[in-house]
Amino acid sequence: MLTLNRRDLIVSAAGAALALGLDRRVTFLGASPASAAAMVDQGFHRFQVGDVEMTALYDGLWEKPHDPNFIKGVSIEQTKAALAAGGLPTDAIRIPFTAMAARIGDKTVLFDAGTGGQLAPSAGLMRGKSLAAAGIDPAAVSAVLISHFHPDHIFGLMEKETNAPLFPNAEIVVAAKEYGFWTDPALIARLPQSAQGLAKRIQTVFPGWKTIRRVEDGAEVLPGVRSVATNGHTPGHTSYQVASGGKVLYVLGDVSNIPALFLKNPGWHFAFDNDGDMAEATRRAMMDRAIAEGAMIAGYHYPFPAAGTVEKDGNGYAFVPIG
Repeated sequence: MLTLNRRDLIVSAAGAALALGLDRRVTFLGASPASAAAMVDQGFHRFQVGDVEMTALYDGLWEKPHDPNFIKGVSIEQTKAALAAGGLPTDAIRIPFTAMAARIGDKTVLFDAGTGGQLAPSAGLMRGKSLAAAGIDPAAVSAVLISHFHPDHIFGLMEKETNAPLFPNAEIVVAAKEYGFWTDPALIARLPQSAQGLAKRIQTVFPGWKTIRRVEDGAEVLPGVRSVATNGHTPGHTSYQVASGGKVLYVLGDVSNIPALFLKNPGWHFAFDNDGDMAEATRRAMMDRAIAEGAMIAGYHYPFPAAGTVEKDGNGYAFVPIG
């Protein structure tokens, strides 16, 4: 389970690179760093995928202290060198959180639910600011499509103290494999004590919710939206393909974390990956798939607005965000 300690985020034009997690391959396609910082300050950014209107919703930033175990087999010095090569500050690892919303017909749909303000003081901007700024009423959300059950993706579904649903009229779409893994009563005893609280909360809350729909790989979960199994980060991690008007966007969840680290070096294994080898294979496969299809991608921990395209970059990949 993630335990986050962040300082409050202060966004300015001068701090745009720090706040947005920019690397040197990132371009704003006509947008200046000042306007990029303004997007973060606004809390949302709209773009189109064919006839589908997408909205990126900013939820905050984790300013994570360096930890020799954060990337398996990679030293802090190597991590700092990769950050520096990407034009990023090296004193800490800055990990943004951005969820996606889609307007599909007359329905408003979310992809992941944010932190719910339950992980650190500087998290939870989606609930407290971004949704309202984007004109999205939580009661009007008809579905929330979950990539996986880590806390920064699901705590935004429920109140901290009562576990009451924060999107009271939404169907919660989850991968059957992910649901089965986390709700297995035998799981808790297999987990380290630090991770047991997450599993206990999931097992306390989700089986009692009648709004949860479990889906298999490749299911059309909504018109124009299909589930794509991207296992590795968690056993049932799932991405979603949004297709409209000949355009495609893959909402990838945590297929990779910060591009300057894990796309530039796709063989690096993230500490929170359940199966590092599978996560790496999935990461490479999804990036190659997006390139081959000319598709856009959106990553939960990518620089805001967290959607764009991916290119080959030597032995790795580079992310180029929308402007």
